[in-house]
Amino acid sequence: MANNDGLLPTPYWDRVDIVEAHYWHAIAWHGGQWSELYAKLCRISRYYTPGLMHRGYESLTENGKAIYDQLGDYHG
Repeated sequence: MANNDGLLPTPYWDRVDIVEAHYWHAIAWHGGQWSELYAKLCRISRYYTPGLMHRGYESLTENGKAIYDQLGDYHG
């Protein structure tokens, strides 16, 4: 799916993509143990652990990457 300009994919609601995108975003951008993103990462880690083959952003689906990229607009 692409937005109106046809360049960037428009994310759609998918629980797995959302959790994975938030997890990898928090891994990449947290500011240390006392940061808000680190606390978020700890909460997500209670119910989500990536498999051994997951390699961060590269492992996300196209939809997951679109969600991750939007998170960067707010936290990156």
